Amino acid sequence: MGIHFSGFLTLAFLLCISTPSAASNSGSNNFLQCFHSKTNISISNSTSNVIFDRNGTSYASVLQSSAQNLRFVTPSTPKPILIIRPLHESHIQAAVVCAKESNINIRIRSGGHDYEGLSYVSNVPFIIVDLSNLRSITVDIENGTAWVESGGTLGELYHTIAEKSKVYAFPAGSCSTIGIGGHLGGGGLGTIFRKYGLAADNVIDAKIVDANGRIFDRKSMGEDLFWAIRGGGGASFGIIFAWKIKLVPVPSIVTVFSIEKTLEKGATELLQKWQLIADKLSQNLFLHAVMDGVDSGGENSNKTIAVSFAALFLGGSEELLTLMDESFPELGVERKDCTEMSWIQSVLYFAGFSTEGSYDVLLNRTNPNKSSFKAKSDFVKEPISEKGLEGLWKILLEEQSGYMIWTPYGGRMSEISENEIPFPHRSGNLYEIQYMVTWEAEGETDAHVDWIRRLHDYMTPFVSKNPRSAYLNYRDLDLGINRNENESYGDASVWGLKYFNSNFKRLAQIKAQVDPSNFFWYEQSIPLFVSQVNGSI
Repeated sequence: MGIHFSGFLTLAFLLCISTPSAASNSGSNNFLQCFHSKTNISISNSTSNVIFDRNGTSYASVLQSSAQNLRFVTPSTPKPILIIRPLHESHIQAAVVCAKESNINIRIRSGGHDYEGLSYVSNVPFIIVDLSNLRSITVDIENGTAWVESGGTLGELYHTIAEKSKVYAFPAGSCSTIGIGGHLGGGGLGTIFRKYGLAADNVIDAKIVDANGRIFDRKSMGEDLFWAIRGGGGASFGIIFAWKIKLVPVPSIVTVFSIEKTLEKGATELLQKWQLIADKLSQNLFLHAVMDGVDSGGENSNKTIAVSFAALFLGGSEELLTLMDESFPELGVERKDCTEMSWIQSVLYFAGFSTEGSYDVLLNRTNPNKSSFKAKSDFVKEPISEKGLEGLWKILLEEQSGYMIWTPYGGRMSEISENEIPFPHRSGNLYEIQYMVTWEAEGETDAHVDWIRRLHDYMTPFVSKNPRSAYLNYRDLDLGINRNENESYGDASVWGLKYFNSNFKRLAQIKAQVDPSNFFWYEQSIPLFVSQVNGSI
């Protein structure tokens, strides 16, 4: 079954669960005693809704509450010792101090959308600190800002903004169930990022619990750490439980369209033109391309490739039509293809919801379209040739449920320095690619993962090089992992340079300053750069 544009919009994301060993029992008991002494909360206090262990009746439902990837939700999937759902920042402090004293690893979950489940997975005894109860959102329209707790979702943020104003927005992702904490920590691409930059570019303050259980804001943490947590993977440095963000203005009317073309209707030629102009269009226009294999509809029902060109324009349809006629007349956009709407309706549109219904649907924290999946990413600096595209189509046609999303760069993304925050993928990129494959049956995993790896390998000549870059929020453990907390900076550079380019070294220097014991360690956490660390935090 092919993935059409509307099916793609509500992407499935990832849950993964980890396990304690038998030797972890003593650590668990020590943690519980410590946590109780600091909070007066215990497992026996069933009304607390803060601590959940494997013997509790609510444990399984809490564990799977934000499970996005069915690949990791099986009876044999290993599980954490405990789940802590803080109701207050002091509970986070206690969890950090007690885990450190008990030699238990912490994994931090906001929305559960880490593509490789690193908010759930560990080969050592660990607990999950689940921030879903900390999701208050306070919008200050007069000053154009908002404080957002990490457990809130993008949908909840968009809904709260829309309740306050019809002409303010926030430049973040299209999937409404993504947790704010992880999204901001990794960068945050969205439909208006060509106008306003990443979600992380629009963070102006934050509150973090460090490895010693201390709370800092931007002023007290210092500019180095504040730089690192905006796009550098916040979970490497502490538990960030709140963010102050800058809202951005949007017009009262925006316009959308989606036009699908198959190979037989010129998709290849249109995509070649798109590669030449998509990053050069007005920063008010977001025009991305989604491609997958579909039935051709002919007598023989052969498969073909369909490319959906989907747009969001910050303005009215007449202005959009003029712009398209000047820059991309080959696509043939007509007035009937365009729909004018409010910004919050465009959020519904790109999330795969009806634009005619209530936007209260954004408050639903459960993704209804769950499946198993594997994803990868790339950045493209030069247009792919027609021959290259033809080879790509052959591989896409092999897979029933694989697809690609090409996200255009340019605009504000070309103006921001690659060193402004850790996310380095700025000027010089034409577009970013997300590869995705989904499946239902557990026994099909190996075949689908092998396919997406072959697709990724095929694309090697056409994408960025030295390093071949990748996007942290599309996490990919194929790039490399930290085998343990003692992984060297040099060894971790195998994957780290791909996410962060030259910013990786500065991240590792800051990590060595703020978490020298590497307490916040996981398979792709920032390593320590231990020689000649300058400055202090």
